[in-house]
Amino acid sequence: MKKKFDIYLVLFVTSIMALSSCMNLDEDVLDEIPSSNFGRNEAEINAIVAPAYKTFNRYWSHNFMTMQECSGDMMLVPSKLGGDWWDGGQYRELHMHDWTATNNTVRGSWNRATAGIATCNLTMHIISQNDLLDSTLKERIRNELRGIRAFWFYVMIDNWGNIPMVTDFTDTQLPTLTPRREAFNFVLQELNDIKDKLRDDVTSPSAYGKFTKGSAYALLAKMYLNAEAWGESPRWREAAEACDVVMGLDYVIEPEWKTNFLAKNEVSREGIIVAPMSTNDGSDFRMTYYNWLHYLSHQALGYTGRGNNCMTAQPDYVYLFDEEDKRFAGSFLLGPQYDLQTGELLITAHNRPLIHTIDVTVIPGSERDGTVWGDVNQEDGARIFKWEYEKTIVNSMDNDFQILRLADIYLMKAEALVRQGVDNAEATRLVNVIRQRGYGNDSHNYTSVTLEEIALERKLELAWEFWSRQDCIRFGTFQDARWLKSSTQGQDHLNLFPIPQLSWQANENLVQNPGYPPFR
Repeated sequence: MKKKFDIYLVLFVTSIMALSSCMNLDEDVLDEIPSSNFGRNEAEINAIVAPAYKTFNRYWSHNFMTMQECSGDMMLVPSKLGGDWWDGGQYRELHMHDWTATNNTVRGSWNRATAGIATCNLTMHIISQNDLLDSTLKERIRNELRGIRAFWFYVMIDNWGNIPMVTDFTDTQLPTLTPRREAFNFVLQELNDIKDKLRDDVTSPSAYGKFTKGSAYALLAKMYLNAEAWGESPRWREAAEACDVVMGLDYVIEPEWKTNFLAKNEVSREGIIVAPMSTNDGSDFRMTYYNWLHYLSHQALGYTGRGNNCMTAQPDYVYLFDEEDKRFAGSFLLGPQYDLQTGELLITAHNRPLIHTIDVTVIPGSERDGTVWGDVNQEDGARIFKWEYEKTIVNSMDNDFQILRLADIYLMKAEALVRQGVDNAEATRLVNVIRQRGYGNDSHNYTSVTLEEIALERKLELAWEFWSRQDCIRFGTFQDARWLKSSTQGQDHLNLFPIPQLSWQANENLVQNPGYPPFR
């Protein structure tokens, strides 16, 4: 067993060389550290658990963003004049809701989630084999790791329903699928077991990026809020109660909305589950500016890297915003783009002015595969402008990603109250706190709120933050017609994605989700 533990440490310590500073790993990295000498101090303990925490960064990725936002009502990845971003039609599939088990985005997201679970299981195994750590410290670390793993199980339950649930690293048998209800109850049990055993100094510097008491209760609130949409009995009361615990901790609604999206946004006390990022990250957060901005945006915004002209907002989503709301200009890059050096309007490779419009229009005659989906001009569509673009960007951005933040909790509690038909005054107050910050005044506050108004406020507050699909399902609008998509109402199997074909080829114990062609 000692030999195996040494091997695991070699693998982990080697991987740390590629990690960002999320765990404050400034220590020397050695090629091999004997198990008997590792885990003597906080830095070495952090080195062991860092890869599990690093899995949060896998969520902040191109795959998950496009899967959640393009299938919902928020985002598009239209194919561009010249053929960029057609990519075999995978983004058309996400928007039109005619995806298959071979969709690369769905497969990439599945792989990231299962890899996150496997990393947590391996880390827990390594901790269990370490004789240097006392039992109290082992239990604390194990509870944090259970929380991270619960997050990844939650992601899989949300997107795929029936899932392979592996909780033991030493179990080498190929897993079968666990029914969604059983998986749901397992995650609730895990979170309820650890929630009050985790650290509650949630905004202290040493807790930043860690799985804390607030993280557990926030994730519980998400589970309860979506219970009915996932085929369970409604759990609105439990959702509201979990939100109350989070709101009673040391988080704050930042006075300035943009504080949450600054390049140095670790100063924010609003983040609950946070993926710390770094300019040294060469993968996940490169997808931000790289895929969000036009090929020439660096000349207008003054940074060093180059955009790849991928993502735009769906027009109807942008039209929901009031221009008086600071979140409109703070979420979308629109209008003419000028060269900072010359002051001249930038011109695209197709000799068109680079003017980002809300509307996105298919060029007649460019339709693909016999569908209404076709190419659009390079400049069409509002671009992501929510996170600060530092002038020094080359490969990756430094902005941390708040997977869950307090503003979301306020709106979740408001929704849970309204769905119960209780305390509309409190629900209204919670929505108005968020709305007033967005507008900068109380002139747009509500006197009472409905579910429709809460759904709208979630769109205004949480644009680009990966909630579109889940929210649309919960509010009953996921299958509605939008942009080029026709209504798919009645096709409820589309509320879950298919299990990827390649995953079945690696494990024939998997069974395809209902409504999709069976594996063969």
